[in-house]
Amino acid sequence: MERNGFDALLEQFLAHIDVERGLSRATVKAYESDIRRYVDWLRGRGIDTPNAIAKQDVEDYVAFLDAAGESARSKARRLASIHEFHKFALAQHAVADDVAAAVKAPKASSDLPDVLSIDEVGRLLDTAAMHGSDDPVVLRDHALLEFMYATGSRVSEAVGADLNDIDMNEHVARLTGKGSKQRLVPVGRYAQEALTAYFNAGRSALERKAKGTPERRAIFLNKRGRRLSRQSVWEIIRLAGERAHIDRPLHPHTLRHSFATHLIQGGADVRTVQELLGHASVTTTQIYTHVSPENLIETYLTSHPRAR
Repeated sequence: MERNGFDALLEQFLAHIDVERGLSRATVKAYESDIRRYVDWLRGRGIDTPNAIAKQDVEDYVAFLDAAGESARSKARRLASIHEFHKFALAQHAVADDVAAAVKAPKASSDLPDVLSIDEVGRLLDTAAMHGSDDPVVLRDHALLEFMYATGSRVSEAVGADLNDIDMNEHVARLTGKGSKQRLVPVGRYAQEALTAYFNAGRSALERKAKGTPERRAIFLNKRGRRLSRQSVWEIIRLAGERAHIDRPLHPHTLRHSFATHLIQGGADVRTVQELLGHASVTTTQIYTHVSPENLIETYLTSHPRAR
């Protein structure tokens, strides 16, 4: 095999996602495993260079996975890796066209998560601020919801976060997820501003209400100055949804689901969203690649020759 074929391109791709994109070692290894299996299959049918791959080859590989008994989610994960590899090959001018782009992942049987639109999230978060109220509880609730949407955190990760888990200068937060696994996630401008307001005028007021030793570690405190509970977060989100006139029940995972879906719709790849969510497997993240009804209608109107 020539060094200007698959081997060299795969090395460049792995270096790109490892060094330039900074993905975890486990994610890089998952990419490598998926692509090596794909390349071995291509070589088995006599394809030795990336530019020799046709769309039919990619479709035949998906069919091969199906015949091998792969689940829909597993096939979707492997195809996500192949999509990233082909996009990289096109960017490096190793191929003339991205032949994998039009090959779609098989549908998984999982139910779609409950997701808010971007406008609904904006309305929810704006309403939580209560027109700029300086009430400590309002400041806390606004900061909490902004934080959960900005980071995609689980409710347990949000209430378990400590002050030393946030670096306001670097705009990142450290979340501790399942199995005590930690990850760093960005904290956007809106969340930073809400947290700053809460830290300056809200948290200290709540801390002073503690009986006995004050709570010095937790970011989010309840009305008695102790660490906020998961049950309280459910109630905070429920009431915020009612005030924002969102006509369906909300729960803490609604913001996490919305975070992931909006990233995917904005162009983020599945592996990156996997890292941000702290999923052990990308197959779990694949559920967020569904097409929203709004995007479906927009695509139809712009693509169908007799839609307008």
